[in-house]
Amino acid sequence: MNKHLKFILAALLLVPFSVPAGAEMPVRPGERLDLQRCVQMALRNHPAVQAARDTIRIGESRVGQAKASYYPEINWQTDYTRFNRSRAGRDTFDDYNSSVVLSQTLLDFGKRRSSLNIEKLSTDAFRQDLHDTEAEIVFGVKSAYFITLLAEKSQQVAVETVGRFQHHLIQAKGFFEVGIKPKFDVTKAEVDLSNAVLNRIRAENDLRIARVGLNNAMGLPGASGYVLDDSLLFQDNPADLPDALERAFHNRPDLQSIRKKLEAAEESVELARKGYYPHVTGSAGYGFSGEDFPLQEGWNVGAFLNVPLFSGFETRYAVEGARATLEVLRANESSLRQSIRLEVEQALSNLREARERREATLVAVRQAEENAELAEGRYDAGVGNPIEVTDALVSLSNARTAYASALADCRIAQAELERAVGETF
Repeated sequence: MNKHLKFILAALLLVPFSVPAGAEMPVRPGERLDLQRCVQMALRNHPAVQAARDTIRIGESRVGQAKASYYPEINWQTDYTRFNRSRAGRDTFDDYNSSVVLSQTLLDFGKRRSSLNIEKLSTDAFRQDLHDTEAEIVFGVKSAYFITLLAEKSQQVAVETVGRFQHHLIQAKGFFEVGIKPKFDVTKAEVDLSNAVLNRIRAENDLRIARVGLNNAMGLPGASGYVLDDSLLFQDNPADLPDALERAFHNRPDLQSIRKKLEAAEESVELARKGYYPHVTGSAGYGFSGEDFPLQEGWNVGAFLNVPLFSGFETRYAVEGARATLEVLRANESSLRQSIRLEVEQALSNLREARERREATLVAVRQAEENAELAEGRYDAGVGNPIEVTDALVSLSNARTAYASALADCRIAQAELERAVGETF
């Protein structure tokens, strides 16, 4: 397993996943899983998805709160006061008041509309954040899935290599016993077999760790006994940089999210400016009041004009803060666009390199297979030497592992490109 894949796997293992309380394990022992099924389970079980969905609920509740300002407010007010009108304190009396008061903002120069638009845009940004979270999860599952397949292929190669070295050891012992080959051949074959066993042990451990990473990516740390669809075949999908960039700038959910935040920030600047404007509120009340029971019945209707004259420069600072926030978001958008371009270019480069490596390693496998057959044939005929066999079998093992690694890298690079252009589903 090369360093690139090990880095991805290590990153996956560092992210905590858990199965939601009360959820049943959706993987049955012996069940065959393909990539689509693994992605579906991850999107259902990953706690980050649930957190993003709950964040949308928070945004929707804030939209509801902003809409509430369009409705009248009704309150019931009751108070009791005891006071006197003389300095001697002998002229005291009680005052009772109980009334229902309705108040309604009549004119606020668009403050309510701006507040509502801000919350709607923020909620739209949360929805794009959910899509971005899902895209990250899908990429994590794809990476873990192909890393696991690579580990399985590497383990199979290691097991096959052990078998061929065992066969070679049996041959060497047979030749030594009849005096055809020296003791060196037997000792060399035993050392080679021991090294092959060590490689198999490492490969088996890599496979166990890869499965843990896949379980973690799916949000099912306790899953076991399933079988993966072991196809690493790769279909080339030609892509050029201009087309990939155009798709990325159009599809990327994180870019869509920051655009929604920019719109909300622009609306926030307008809302802050409206702090200079007056607002008109209407009210109506009906109730009872008096110094003694029974209380006197009464009602009132009125309108209030509130004109801000001085608030300690609060509005000016609010406008400056909103403008600064807007500029920060604009800078973040520019930075994100640069990062997207970098991701797309790197993904295309990695995909190109993996394709070329796949073709080169396929040729190397064919050559190594032919070389191994020749070396083993020569040794079977008694004219070869153990060093030729060792070199040939090690080269074959390395070539097969490199080919599997190139195939896995092709699939991972394709997943990187899909993530970079915002087309992971």
